[in-house]
Amino acid sequence: MSALKEKLYEELKLKLTLAMEGVSYKLGVFDNLLKERPGLRKEYVGWDKEIISRAKYDAPTAFNLPYGQQVNLVEDSNSPYTVEKTGELFHLAYRGEYLTSISFPEKQPDFYFKRTSDGMRMRDIGFDSSAGSPRKSLVFSYSSECAVKDKGETCLFCCYNRDKILDNEKERPPFRNSTQIAETAKAAYDEGFSHLTITGGFIPERREVEYYLDVAEEIQNHLGADDFNGTACIGAPLDLSVIEKYKEAGFRTIAFNTEVWRKEYFEVYCPGKVTMCGGYDNWIAAIRHAIDVFGKGKVRSNFVAGLQPKEILMEGIEELASIGVVTLASSWIPVIGSPLEGHRSPTPDWHWDVQLKSARILRKYGRTLDEIFDAAPARTLAHEIYEIEDETLPAYSAYAEAV
Repeated sequence: MSALKEKLYEELKLKLTLAMEGVSYKLGVFDNLLKERPGLRKEYVGWDKEIISRAKYDAPTAFNLPYGQQVNLVEDSNSPYTVEKTGELFHLAYRGEYLTSISFPEKQPDFYFKRTSDGMRMRDIGFDSSAGSPRKSLVFSYSSECAVKDKGETCLFCCYNRDKILDNEKERPPFRNSTQIAETAKAAYDEGFSHLTITGGFIPERREVEYYLDVAEEIQNHLGADDFNGTACIGAPLDLSVIEKYKEAGFRTIAFNTEVWRKEYFEVYCPGKVTMCGGYDNWIAAIRHAIDVFGKGKVRSNFVAGLQPKEILMEGIEELASIGVVTLASSWIPVIGSPLEGHRSPTPDWHWDVQLKSARILRKYGRTLDEIFDAAPARTLAHEIYEIEDETLPAYSAYAEAV
């Protein structure tokens, strides 16, 4: 392994670790930065492990490591990792000892500073999921609510229904309509974005289908194009023929997030998906049918790594990947507002091993980086492992120029 590749892997592992462990910082350390670059200011509790009682949330959304990895800032005042500032320079420390320098994105997307025709801030409608990559993607979470919570059937790792805007303590818009999404997509695509994902909390199947079809039509009208390179992230329908409607509507790819493998785990962790989506067997049947409709490399399924033994998780990733599914594993972070808040996830080393094995499985079954990016536009560690191995990260060209 080359010295540069080794450094890139070390940095990527640190990125994963910081997602798991979070960072702490002193109140006010980012004040000047956010005054100069107000668009960087973090407004939403995402994967944070706690809510700090502050009148204003005073941190940036993300920071950059030296070799280019962009890390979402996860708040945890108990973390051994701290963000420190000396003069105008920032660095990351581990238990008080200098670890590495960090920097911050120069700007946020232009569409973040625009509004829809009905006055909504576009950054409340969609968000940049590119994580610093030149491949620009955005995610629309159309609803911050989930119907299964009212039934007491929330997925145990999920924190839907609790998102708040922290700077004014108002709830986020509970529902983003098709016009708001289409106008935001147009603004983003006009500045170079090329992929989008539509996702959200669970709503009844008939409403979900109608909503996604309306959104697809509205996006096509605003972009003036039939192919908008979109992923529909949905619940498994009881009527599997419904899946054809998503392809006919113009979605290039489709996603069914399985979360955990095997029926006994699925029934415990995802009770709402059991009652609303026909249970585990129907969920897997929907994925298999989607492969027939959309094709290999055009169907994605995410697993939440850390909720079950590794060998069972890898069994699921392998089985779905073998039929052409883009299988991804996101690390379980016991976030605030979830039923498992306060629990512990496995170690970063455990999660790192899962990521490396998952990427190897995708390679084994012929999945390309383009396919992964189409089916999962939001940047993941799988994208970055591929880019390290393929030597396509910007760090490689920067290194070649330096030598």
